[in-house]
Amino acid sequence: MSDGADGMPIAGVRLAAAAAGIRYRDRDDLVLMDCGQRARIAAVFTRNAFCAAPVHVAREHLAAGSPRYLLINAGNANAGTGEAGMRAARASCELAAAQLGVTATDVLPFSTGVIGEDLPLEPFSQALPELTAGLREDGWSRAAQAIMTTDTVPKLVSRSADVDGATIKVTGMAKGAGMICPNMATLLAFIVTDAEVAAGPLQALLEQAVAPSFNSITVDGDTSTNDACVLVASGTGVAVVGDDAHGEAGKVLRRLVDEVCMALASDLIRDAEGATKLVTIAVADAASADEARQVAYTVAHSPLVKTALFASDPNWGRILVAVGRAGVDELSIDAVEIWLDDVCIVRAGGRDPAYTESAGQRVMARAEITVRILLGRGDACARVLTCDLSYDYVRINAEYRS
Repeated sequence: MSDGADGMPIAGVRLAAAAAGIRYRDRDDLVLMDCGQRARIAAVFTRNAFCAAPVHVAREHLAAGSPRYLLINAGNANAGTGEAGMRAARASCELAAAQLGVTATDVLPFSTGVIGEDLPLEPFSQALPELTAGLREDGWSRAAQAIMTTDTVPKLVSRSADVDGATIKVTGMAKGAGMICPNMATLLAFIVTDAEVAAGPLQALLEQAVAPSFNSITVDGDTSTNDACVLVASGTGVAVVGDDAHGEAGKVLRRLVDEVCMALASDLIRDAEGATKLVTIAVADAASADEARQVAYTVAHSPLVKTALFASDPNWGRILVAVGRAGVDELSIDAVEIWLDDVCIVRAGGRDPAYTESAGQRVMARAEITVRILLGRGDACARVLTCDLSYDYVRINAEYRS
């Protein structure tokens, strides 16, 4: 995190959190964010066919106009709840709108937590007056904690940079520790800049930023029903509109948004359920980017690789097996190299002659490891962040609904 451990305030954007008692007791679990009168909002959502009711409603409200408020609850995903879930998602927006003096389409709903349980509305009714009265620009830290489920720490990142005598600011928060293998989004992530950006460029900026960050991480291979990533431009700062989107201000903004997304994505993996290691799977010399990602995800999803990582066991044969079964057509194993950080483990179809078990053990004992795979087929590459698979991952998920 940079520019303040509590999240750098963004002019015009206010947040509040409250303990609504939706599932948890004695902790905040409901957040209201006022993005400001001039705000523009871009979003990407899960591609899971069973996407949650709030995802459907948020899409509808985005298409209907220019929303201003975000309503986020933890503890109940409102997913797999059918038409009752849709009614509850819409009703939560209506309750917020009545309190704020706006229309329901001005509110975007987001939910995270247990799937398949009806979302109670009474907690919203009770907490919304407190939320509305408590909106403040320095509410980021409390909000980042309120959206957590199995997370052990809040994820909150800020970046800023000067351009043409002014400062562009970006602050983002995210939640997620399990059921992470995004497809067009991440668990829940909310990123805000004070820049003024038109709707089209803002959406393009978000889609560009999520590809190498939130869309290139995996904990367990499961894509959530509720994944959403939102980028808000409050319009209170530097104008990045029209042709300027490709000018200096636009370049600086893109860099800052990319940095915030990458930092949050890394934080999600560091705090993955039961994780003890942050692992980068870097595939290079592939025939295409899709091929590189295919190999990277095959290795990242292998339970045998992930358990070896947890044990700090340099069982490189498991990585070799995963690369070999990744489905690469006509893969020449003699051209493949596999490295653990600076240690070559596989070359010319077998164990590198210089490899020693002690060298492999030295790398595997580290908290952050890069598995580098060279396919010898082209110049395309891809990178995926993942983690190990521990006893605690099984325990956390076995006890999740307890």
